[in-house]
Amino acid sequence: MLGLVHLVTLGWITGSILGTLYIVAPMALRVALPARWGDYVAFALLTIGVIGMVGHFWIEEYGGMAWSAGTAGAGILIAAVRAIKPLRSDRVEPAVRAHVLLAFLNIAGAAVMGVLLAIQKVHPFLPGYTLTNVYAHAHLAAIGWATLMVVGVAYRLLPMVLPSEMPRGRRLWASAVLIEAGTAGLFVSLLLRSRAVPVFAVLVVGGIATFLSVVTTMLRHRKPRPPAIRTPDPAVLHAAAALLSLVAACVLGLWLAFAPVMASTPAIAMAYGVLGLVGFLAQMIVAMKGRLLPTFAWYWAMTNTNYKGPVTPPHDMPWHPAQLIVVGLWWTGLPLLVWGLASGTVPIIRVSGWLLLVATALDTVQAGYILRHAYERPATAQGA
Repeated sequence: MLGLVHLVTLGWITGSILGTLYIVAPMALRVALPARWGDYVAFALLTIGVIGMVGHFWIEEYGGMAWSAGTAGAGILIAAVRAIKPLRSDRVEPAVRAHVLLAFLNIAGAAVMGVLLAIQKVHPFLPGYTLTNVYAHAHLAAIGWATLMVVGVAYRLLPMVLPSEMPRGRRLWASAVLIEAGTAGLFVSLLLRSRAVPVFAVLVVGGIATFLSVVTTMLRHRKPRPPAIRTPDPAVLHAAAALLSLVAACVLGLWLAFAPVMASTPAIAMAYGVLGLVGFLAQMIVAMKGRLLPTFAWYWAMTNTNYKGPVTPPHDMPWHPAQLIVVGLWWTGLPLLVWGLASGTVPIIRVSGWLLLVATALDTVQAGYILRHAYERPATAQGA
Protein backbone atom coordinates (compact mmCIF):
# COMPACT_ATOMS: atom_id res chain seq x y z
CA MET A 1 0.00 0.00 0.00
CA LEU A 2 2.84 2.45 0.80
CA GLY A 3 4.45 1.65 -2.53
CA LEU A 4 1.17 2.25 -4.35
CA VAL A 5 0.56 5.54 -2.52
CA HIS A 6 4.01 6.86 -3.43
CA LEU A 7 3.58 5.70 -7.03
CA VAL A 8 0.42 7.85 -7.20
CA THR A 9 1.63 10.85 -5.18
CA LEU A 10 5.20 11.11 -6.49
CA GLY A 11 5.03 9.34 -9.84
CA TRP A 12 1.67 10.62 -11.07
CA ILE A 13 0.64 13.73 -9.11
CA THR A 14 4.05 15.31 -8.48
CA GLY A 15 5.37 14.33 -11.92
CA SER A 16 2.27 15.79 -13.57
CA ILE A 17 2.49 19.04 -11.60
CA LEU A 18 6.16 19.57 -12.42
CA GLY A 19 5.65 18.70 -16.09
CA THR A 20 2.58 20.91 -16.38
CA LEU A 21 4.49 23.94 -15.11
CA TYR A 22 6.44 24.13 -18.39
CA ILE A 23 3.12 24.59 -20.21
CA VAL A 24 1.22 26.58 -17.59
CA ALA A 25 3.99 29.11 -16.92
CA PRO A 26 3.97 30.71 -20.40
CA MET A 27 0.32 30.06 -21.23
CA ALA A 28 -1.48 30.95 -17.98
CA LEU A 29 1.10 32.68 -15.78
CA ARG A 30 2.68 34.71 -18.63
CA VAL A 31 6.31 33.88 -17.81
CA ALA A 32 8.87 31.89 -19.80
CA LEU A 33 10.08 28.57 -18.44
CA PRO A 34 12.14 26.94 -21.21
CA ALA A 35 13.45 23.45 -20.56
CA ARG A 36 17.22 23.34 -19.98
CA TRP A 37 19.70 20.58 -19.12
CA GLY A 38 18.94 20.94 -15.38
CA ASP A 39 15.29 20.13 -16.03
CA TYR A 40 16.23 16.85 -17.70
CA VAL A 41 18.48 16.04 -14.74
CA ALA A 42 15.56 16.75 -12.40
CA PHE A 43 13.33 14.45 -14.45
CA ALA A 44 15.91 11.66 -14.35
CA LEU A 45 16.41 11.99 -10.59
CA LEU A 46 12.67 11.99 -9.89
CA THR A 47 12.13 8.95 -12.12
CA ILE A 48 15.00 6.98 -10.57
CA GLY A 49 13.89 7.97 -7.07
CA VAL A 50 10.27 6.94 -7.61
CA ILE A 51 11.29 3.57 -9.08
CA GLY A 52 13.66 3.01 -6.16
CA MET A 53 11.10 3.98 -3.51
CA VAL A 54 8.27 1.89 -4.94
CA GLY A 55 10.57 -1.06 -5.53
CA HIS A 56 11.99 -1.00 -2.00
CA PHE A 57 8.55 -0.61 -0.47
CA TRP A 58 7.43 -3.63 -2.52
CA ILE A 59 10.31 -5.87 -1.37
CA GLU A 60 10.29 -4.33 2.14
CA GLU A 61 13.96 -3.44 1.92
CA TYR A 62 14.05 -0.32 4.06
CA GLY A 63 17.77 0.36 3.61
CA GLY A 64 17.22 1.45 0.00
CA MET A 65 14.36 3.83 0.77
CA ALA A 66 16.57 6.61 2.13
CA TRP A 67 18.70 7.01 -1.01
CA SER A 68 15.61 6.61 -3.20
CA ALA A 69 13.75 9.30 -1.25
CA GLY A 70 16.81 11.55 -1.39
CA THR A 71 17.14 11.05 -5.15
CA ALA A 72 13.48 11.88 -5.79
CA GLY A 73 13.70 14.85 -3.43
CA ALA A 74 16.77 16.18 -5.25
CA GLY A 75 14.91 16.04 -8.55
CA ILE A 76 11.94 17.92 -7.09
CA LEU A 77 14.15 20.59 -5.52
CA ILE A 78 16.08 21.18 -8.78
CA ALA A 79 12.80 21.65 -10.62
CA ALA A 80 11.59 23.98 -7.85
CA VAL A 81 14.71 26.16 -8.04
CA ARG A 82 14.32 26.38 -11.82
CA ALA A 83 10.67 27.43 -11.55
CA ILE A 84 10.89 29.87 -8.66
CA LYS A 85 12.98 32.54 -10.42
CA PRO A 86 10.63 33.20 -13.37
CA LEU A 87 7.59 32.95 -11.10
CA ARG A 88 8.87 35.95 -9.16
CA SER A 89 8.02 38.09 -12.18
CA ASP A 90 5.55 40.95 -11.74
CA ARG A 91 3.46 39.41 -14.50
CA VAL A 92 2.30 36.64 -12.16
CA GLU A 93 -0.70 37.43 -9.98
CA PRO A 94 0.82 37.87 -6.46
CA ALA A 95 -1.76 35.64 -4.76
CA VAL A 96 -1.26 32.87 -7.33
CA ARG A 97 2.51 33.22 -6.92
CA ALA A 98 2.09 32.86 -3.15
CA HIS A 99 0.28 29.53 -3.59
CA VAL A 100 3.00 28.18 -5.87
CA LEU A 101 5.96 29.34 -3.76
CA LEU A 102 4.43 28.04 -0.54
CA ALA A 103 3.76 24.72 -2.25
CA PHE A 104 7.43 24.44 -3.23
CA LEU A 105 8.43 25.27 0.35
CA ASN A 106 6.17 22.51 1.65
CA ILE A 107 7.45 19.87 -0.78
CA ALA A 108 10.99 20.66 0.34
CA GLY A 109 9.93 20.02 3.94
CA ALA A 110 8.05 16.86 2.95
CA ALA A 111 11.09 15.57 1.05
CA VAL A 112 13.36 16.09 4.07
CA MET A 113 10.80 14.42 6.34
CA GLY A 114 10.52 11.50 3.93
CA VAL A 115 14.28 10.91 4.02
CA LEU A 116 14.26 11.07 7.83
CA LEU A 117 11.41 8.55 8.02
CA ALA A 118 13.30 6.23 5.68
CA ILE A 119 16.40 6.42 7.88
CA GLN A 120 14.18 5.89 10.91
CA LYS A 121 13.12 2.48 9.58
CA VAL A 122 16.76 1.29 9.69
CA HIS A 123 18.23 3.38 12.51
CA PRO A 124 15.45 4.63 14.85
CA PHE A 125 16.22 8.10 16.11
CA LEU A 126 13.09 10.26 15.66
CA PRO A 127 11.04 11.03 18.76
CA GLY A 128 7.30 10.51 18.90
CA TYR A 129 5.01 7.86 17.49
CA THR A 130 5.93 6.46 14.07
CA LEU A 131 2.37 6.43 12.71
CA THR A 132 1.67 10.08 13.56
CA ASN A 133 5.04 11.05 12.07
CA VAL A 134 3.97 9.35 8.84
CA TYR A 135 0.61 11.17 8.96
CA ALA A 136 2.44 14.48 9.40
CA HIS A 137 4.61 13.76 6.36
CA ALA A 138 1.60 12.67 4.29
CA HIS A 139 -0.44 15.80 5.05
CA LEU A 140 2.49 18.12 4.38
CA ALA A 141 2.92 16.51 0.96
CA ALA A 142 -0.74 16.01 0.00
CA ILE A 143 -2.18 19.30 1.27
CA GLY A 144 0.83 21.59 1.59
CA TRP A 145 2.34 20.63 -1.77
CA ALA A 146 -0.18 19.08 -4.16
CA THR A 147 -3.42 20.72 -2.98
CA LEU A 148 -1.90 24.18 -2.55
CA MET A 149 -0.28 23.96 -6.00
CA VAL A 150 -3.46 22.70 -7.68
CA VAL A 151 -5.53 25.45 -6.02
CA GLY A 152 -3.09 28.17 -7.08
CA VAL A 153 -2.81 26.99 -10.68
CA ALA A 154 -6.57 26.32 -10.86
CA TYR A 155 -7.18 30.03 -10.31
CA ARG A 156 -5.69 30.50 -13.79
CA LEU A 157 -6.65 27.26 -15.52
CA LEU A 158 -10.28 26.78 -14.44
CA PRO A 159 -11.36 30.08 -16.05
CA MET A 160 -9.84 28.74 -19.28
CA VAL A 161 -11.67 25.42 -18.93
CA LEU A 162 -15.13 26.76 -18.05
CA PRO A 163 -14.58 29.55 -19.48
CA SER A 164 -15.16 32.42 -17.06
CA GLU A 165 -13.74 35.69 -15.74
CA MET A 166 -10.30 35.48 -14.12
CA PRO A 167 -10.73 35.67 -10.31
CA ARG A 168 -9.07 38.40 -8.27
CA GLY A 169 -9.37 39.81 -4.80
CA ARG A 170 -8.68 38.98 -1.19
CA ARG A 171 -10.16 35.50 -1.30
CA LEU A 172 -7.20 34.31 -3.37
CA TRP A 173 -4.86 35.46 -0.59
CA ALA A 174 -7.17 33.98 2.07
CA SER A 175 -7.00 30.49 0.59
CA ALA A 176 -3.19 30.61 0.52
CA VAL A 177 -2.90 31.84 4.10
CA LEU A 178 -5.51 29.48 5.55
CA ILE A 179 -4.29 26.34 3.77
CA GLU A 180 -0.65 27.06 4.59
CA ALA A 181 -1.32 27.92 8.24
CA GLY A 182 -3.52 24.88 8.64
CA THR A 183 -1.02 22.55 6.97
CA ALA A 184 1.91 23.81 9.03
CA GLY A 185 -0.15 23.50 12.19
CA LEU A 186 -1.32 19.98 11.27
CA PHE A 187 2.26 18.92 10.59
CA VAL A 188 3.53 20.12 13.97
CA SER A 189 0.45 18.94 15.87
CA LEU A 190 0.65 15.45 14.43
CA LEU A 191 4.36 15.24 15.22
CA LEU A 192 3.70 16.30 18.82
CA ARG A 193 0.41 14.34 19.05
CA SER A 194 -1.23 17.58 20.16
CA ARG A 195 -4.92 18.12 20.79
CA ALA A 196 -4.76 21.15 18.48
CA VAL A 197 -5.21 18.97 15.36
CA PRO A 198 -8.94 19.89 14.99
CA VAL A 199 -8.13 23.61 15.05
CA PHE A 200 -5.71 23.34 12.16
CA ALA A 201 -8.00 20.96 10.28
CA VAL A 202 -10.66 23.68 10.39
CA LEU A 203 -8.14 26.19 8.99
CA VAL A 204 -7.33 23.89 6.07
CA VAL A 205 -11.01 23.28 5.32
CA GLY A 206 -11.61 27.03 5.62
CA GLY A 207 -8.97 27.66 2.96
CA ILE A 208 -10.46 25.02 0.68
CA ALA A 209 -13.95 26.45 1.26
CA THR A 210 -12.60 29.86 0.21
CA PHE A 211 -11.24 28.29 -2.98
CA LEU A 212 -14.60 26.63 -3.67
CA SER A 213 -16.35 29.97 -3.13
CA VAL A 214 -14.11 31.47 -5.83
CA VAL A 215 -15.03 28.57 -8.13
CA THR A 216 -18.70 29.30 -7.46
CA THR A 217 -18.11 32.92 -8.47
CA MET A 218 -16.46 31.71 -11.68
CA LEU A 219 -19.54 29.63 -12.45
CA ARG A 220 -21.78 32.68 -11.95
CA HIS A 221 -19.65 34.82 -14.28
CA ARG A 222 -19.07 32.46 -17.17
CA LYS A 223 -18.12 33.70 -20.60
CA PRO A 224 -19.71 32.44 -23.83
CA ARG A 225 -18.39 28.99 -24.69
CA PRO A 226 -16.41 28.83 -27.95
CA PRO A 227 -18.58 27.07 -30.56
CA ALA A 228 -15.76 24.62 -31.35
CA ILE A 229 -15.89 23.05 -27.86
CA ARG A 230 -17.96 19.90 -27.97
CA THR A 231 -20.58 19.13 -25.36
CA PRO A 232 -20.64 17.51 -22.95
CA ASP A 233 -17.16 18.81 -22.14
CA PRO A 234 -15.02 16.00 -20.60
CA ALA A 235 -12.64 18.47 -18.93
CA VAL A 236 -15.52 20.16 -17.10
CA LEU A 237 -17.02 16.80 -16.11
CA HIS A 238 -13.71 15.61 -14.64
CA ALA A 239 -13.21 18.93 -12.81
CA ALA A 240 -16.73 18.77 -11.34
CA ALA A 241 -16.16 15.23 -10.06
CA ALA A 242 -12.79 16.25 -8.63
CA LEU A 243 -14.32 19.17 -6.72
CA LEU A 244 -17.10 16.93 -5.36
CA SER A 245 -14.42 14.50 -4.16
CA LEU A 246 -12.63 17.41 -2.48
CA VAL A 247 -15.78 18.37 -0.59
CA ALA A 248 -16.31 14.77 0.54
CA ALA A 249 -12.66 14.49 1.63
CA CYS A 250 -13.01 17.69 3.69
CA VAL A 251 -16.09 16.34 5.45
CA LEU A 252 -14.36 13.06 6.30
CA GLY A 253 -11.19 14.87 7.33
CA LEU A 254 -13.09 17.01 9.82
CA TRP A 255 -14.81 13.92 11.17
CA LEU A 256 -11.44 12.22 11.71
CA ALA A 257 -10.07 15.34 13.42
CA PHE A 258 -12.96 15.74 15.90
CA ALA A 259 -14.36 12.25 16.48
CA PRO A 260 -12.78 9.83 18.96
CA VAL A 261 -11.08 6.74 17.60
CA MET A 262 -13.57 3.92 17.08
CA ALA A 263 -13.97 0.73 15.05
CA SER A 264 -15.01 2.65 11.90
CA THR A 265 -12.05 5.07 11.99
CA PRO A 266 -9.70 3.04 9.72
CA ALA A 267 -12.41 2.68 7.07
CA ILE A 268 -13.18 6.40 7.12
CA ALA A 269 -9.47 7.23 7.01
CA MET A 270 -9.08 5.02 3.93
CA ALA A 271 -12.03 6.73 2.19
CA TYR A 272 -10.59 10.13 3.15
CA GLY A 273 -7.24 9.29 1.58
CA VAL A 274 -8.68 7.86 -1.65
CA LEU A 275 -11.06 10.80 -2.16
CA GLY A 276 -8.29 13.34 -1.55
CA LEU A 277 -5.47 11.73 -3.55
CA VAL A 278 -7.30 9.94 -6.35
CA GLY A 279 -10.72 11.60 -6.43
CA PHE A 280 -9.52 15.20 -6.20
CA LEU A 281 -5.82 15.53 -7.08
CA ALA A 282 -5.43 12.78 -9.67
CA GLN A 283 -8.75 13.51 -11.37
CA MET A 284 -8.17 17.28 -11.44
CA ILE A 285 -4.91 16.59 -13.28
CA VAL A 286 -6.86 14.48 -15.80
CA ALA A 287 -9.26 17.41 -16.24
CA MET A 288 -6.53 19.98 -16.84
CA LYS A 289 -4.61 17.64 -19.14
CA GLY A 290 -7.64 17.44 -21.39
CA ARG A 291 -7.19 21.11 -22.21
CA LEU A 292 -3.45 21.59 -21.82
CA LEU A 293 -2.23 18.83 -24.16
CA PRO A 294 -4.23 19.99 -27.22
CA THR A 295 -3.09 23.58 -26.66
CA PHE A 296 0.51 22.43 -26.25
CA ALA A 297 0.31 20.35 -29.44
CA TRP A 298 -1.20 23.30 -31.32
CA TYR A 299 1.60 25.66 -30.24
CA TRP A 300 4.22 23.06 -31.18
CA ALA A 301 2.65 22.49 -34.61
CA MET A 302 2.44 26.23 -35.26
CA THR A 303 6.12 26.54 -34.42
CA ASN A 304 6.92 23.83 -36.95
CA THR A 305 5.16 25.88 -39.63
CA ASN A 306 6.92 29.13 -38.63
CA TYR A 307 3.56 30.34 -37.30
CA LYS A 308 2.04 30.30 -40.78
CA GLY A 309 -0.28 27.31 -40.34
CA PRO A 310 -2.76 25.96 -40.94
CA VAL A 311 -2.79 23.28 -38.25
CA THR A 312 -5.57 21.30 -36.62
CA PRO A 313 -7.42 23.42 -34.02
CA PRO A 314 -6.97 22.25 -30.39
CA HIS A 315 -10.65 21.36 -29.96
CA ASP A 316 -10.52 19.00 -32.96
CA MET A 317 -7.48 17.05 -31.73
CA PRO A 318 -9.03 14.77 -29.06
CA TRP A 319 -11.22 11.79 -29.89
CA HIS A 320 -14.38 12.92 -28.13
CA PRO A 321 -16.09 9.51 -27.71
CA ALA A 322 -12.98 8.11 -26.02
CA GLN A 323 -12.91 11.09 -23.65
CA LEU A 324 -16.51 10.43 -22.60
CA ILE A 325 -15.73 6.74 -22.04
CA VAL A 326 -12.86 7.76 -19.75
CA VAL A 327 -15.23 10.03 -17.80
CA GLY A 328 -17.70 7.17 -17.36
CA LEU A 329 -14.98 4.78 -16.20
CA TRP A 330 -13.71 7.33 -13.65
CA TRP A 331 -17.20 8.08 -12.38
CA THR A 332 -17.82 4.37 -11.88
CA GLY A 333 -14.39 3.23 -10.73
CA LEU A 334 -13.70 5.90 -8.12
CA PRO A 335 -16.81 5.32 -5.93
CA LEU A 336 -16.19 1.59 -6.15
CA LEU A 337 -12.56 2.08 -5.11
CA VAL A 338 -13.61 4.17 -2.10
CA TRP A 339 -16.21 1.58 -1.12
CA GLY A 340 -13.92 -1.39 -1.66
CA LEU A 341 -10.91 -0.04 0.25
CA ALA A 342 -13.05 1.35 3.08
CA SER A 343 -14.87 -1.95 3.53
CA GLY A 344 -11.93 -4.20 2.67
CA THR A 345 -14.01 -5.99 0.02
CA VAL A 346 -11.47 -7.47 -2.38
CA PRO A 347 -13.81 -8.19 -5.35
CA ILE A 348 -14.97 -4.55 -5.38
CA ILE A 349 -11.35 -3.35 -5.18
CA ARG A 350 -10.50 -5.64 -8.09
CA VAL A 351 -13.37 -4.34 -10.25
CA SER A 352 -12.57 -0.69 -9.48
CA GLY A 353 -8.92 -1.30 -10.21
CA TRP A 354 -9.70 -2.73 -13.64
CA LEU A 355 -12.06 0.15 -14.44
CA LEU A 356 -9.47 2.78 -13.52
CA LEU A 357 -6.73 0.84 -15.32
CA VAL A 358 -8.78 0.81 -18.54
CA ALA A 359 -9.55 4.52 -18.06
CA THR A 360 -5.87 5.33 -17.58
CA ALA A 361 -4.77 3.22 -20.55
CA LEU A 362 -7.39 4.77 -22.81
CA ASP A 363 -6.46 8.25 -21.59
CA THR A 364 -2.80 7.50 -22.36
CA VAL A 365 -3.70 6.41 -25.90
CA GLN A 366 -5.74 9.60 -26.17
CA ALA A 367 -2.70 11.65 -25.11
CA GLY A 368 -0.64 10.05 -27.88
CA TYR A 369 -3.48 10.67 -30.34
CA ILE A 370 -3.41 14.37 -29.39
CA LEU A 371 0.35 14.82 -29.32
CA ARG A 372 0.82 13.39 -32.80
CA HIS A 373 -0.70 16.65 -34.03
CA ALA A 374 2.33 18.48 -32.67
CA TYR A 375 4.36 17.12 -35.60
CA GLU A 376 1.82 17.59 -38.36
CA ARG A 377 2.54 19.62 -41.46
CA PRO A 378 0.20 22.14 -43.10
CA ALA A 379 -0.83 19.63 -45.76
CA THR A 380 -1.87 17.18 -43.04
CA ALA A 381 -3.93 19.86 -41.33
CA GLN A 382 -5.61 20.85 -44.58
CA GLY A 383 -6.44 17.21 -45.24
CA ALA A 384 -7.93 16.93 -41.74
